[in-house]
Amino acid sequence: MDTSRLLRTTGTVIAAAGLLLSGCTSAGSGGPRAAASSAGGTARLAAPDAVPAALRSYYEQKLSWRDCGVPGFQCATMKAPLDYAHPESGQDVDIAVARRPATGPGKRLGSLLVNPGGPGGSGIGYLQAYAGIGYPAAVRAQYDMVSFDPRGVDRSSPVQCLTGPEMDKFTQVDQTPDNAAERAELVTAFKEFAAGCQARSQRILPHVSTVEAARDMDMLRAVLGDEKLTYVGASYGTLLGATYANLFPGRVGRLVLDGAMDPSRPALEMNRDQTGGFETALRSFAKDCVKQSDCPLGKGSPEAVAQRLQEFFRKVDAQPVPSGDAARPLGESLATTGVIAALYDESAWPQLREALASAMNGDGSGLLGLADSYYEREPDGKYANLMFANAAVNCLDQPPAFAGPAAVDAALPSFEKASPVFGAGLAWASLNCAYWPVKATGEAGALTAKGAPPIMVVGTVRDPATPYKWAQSLARQLDSGVLLTYDGDGHTAYGRGSACIDTTINTYLLQGTPPKDGKKCT
Repeated sequence: MDTSRLLRTTGTVIAAAGLLLSGCTSAGSGGPRAAASSAGGTARLAAPDAVPAALRSYYEQKLSWRDCGVPGFQCATMKAPLDYAHPESGQDVDIAVARRPATGPGKRLGSLLVNPGGPGGSGIGYLQAYAGIGYPAAVRAQYDMVSFDPRGVDRSSPVQCLTGPEMDKFTQVDQTPDNAAERAELVTAFKEFAAGCQARSQRILPHVSTVEAARDMDMLRAVLGDEKLTYVGASYGTLLGATYANLFPGRVGRLVLDGAMDPSRPALEMNRDQTGGFETALRSFAKDCVKQSDCPLGKGSPEAVAQRLQEFFRKVDAQPVPSGDAARPLGESLATTGVIAALYDESAWPQLREALASAMNGDGSGLLGLADSYYEREPDGKYANLMFANAAVNCLDQPPAFAGPAAVDAALPSFEKASPVFGAGLAWASLNCAYWPVKATGEAGALTAKGAPPIMVVGTVRDPATPYKWAQSLARQLDSGVLLTYDGDGHTAYGRGSACIDTTINTYLLQGTPPKDGKKCT
């Protein structure tokens, strides 16, 4: 299990309707304040309206659109400087872009850029599988639906770290070490992961921060011909959008930040907050499970259900169960990842009950399938670069949550208080940035986006991966933040069945009218 701090929208884990969300290093992806050496200036300062001369050729480039191989979509490649501090160096990165032109009728409103989160989620995959065909028809009629794979992700100069077999081994390492040998094995796994990234991706690793991705996003806005950015970001995509607004408040159009992160929280606090979020989601699942005839965790209080789940994790830690893949029996790490994957979306709860029941009867294939979806592992054993990009961005955006195992030991009680079931695993999972080969260029800090028009911040009350209090905090930080609350379960709110939420967001996107701050929906 390596689940803290991967933040992406729900969908892929259970069905092909988008991407997920959750983690690899530490609960939120930080980086609102990046060092000038990496970003060409601090994210707290608005960039000047005039494009710097050294960037003019990038801003004035013309995209050559081609058929994507997916009906209705077009693809292109945008060039961006590898290092914004030295754009004259001639070293570039390729940024893959995709769009689905507005379908009409009605007035065209420009481009609507969408991001599914991560960091590491493929925007192009999300656009083609969900947003470009699943967003409301009225929105798709008036906007060109656009997305991109941020630098380091999938089609855009991707970060690579481990081979498929190496990743299989990594995902099985015990992240609740019970003795010195298991602790040493976990530390070695994190070091080998970092070394693999350095060996295979040395050029790109220092240049995949959220600030740099936000600068790429402004370049894309200009290349698309839009004066202002209209944007829907989910999960980690909210940090990317808030960072953009802080850098370029004068270029903000209509921004929706759904499943919001809190950029003011340092990595340790974000990881611990997210741990509590998964505990909240587990309690919601437990309350529902005991009402179902097929609940494999028995009856009783949510606490009793959680305790039985914890007992199940201990059993597979001691004796993994067969999964249908002899090289990957279901141990505690994979089992925990499978459970966490399903907690992102309440529509997955029936699948989780079935997978748990099978695992408790000696067949771990269901939970393994959930874990594989979470890690974006293909049936042939190949992995998407999601987890590699996730670690690369997170470890660059903020200093590590922990300096070493002793710091994890000191924090364990607070993590276990936040979640008796997931606390230890998510605490140890937060150790990986301690061994990262590139020093962090960002740090936690509030984002204000002073001078920007109203920005809609959306929070879900029982969100497992981006706790509701993060949305409250971000809305307060932003000078023009407007908070919209969804009193529900699951990760993010838009397009999840609430007519109130969808109508409110659609009205903002189509008419530019934000809701009253503090509006609540069910």
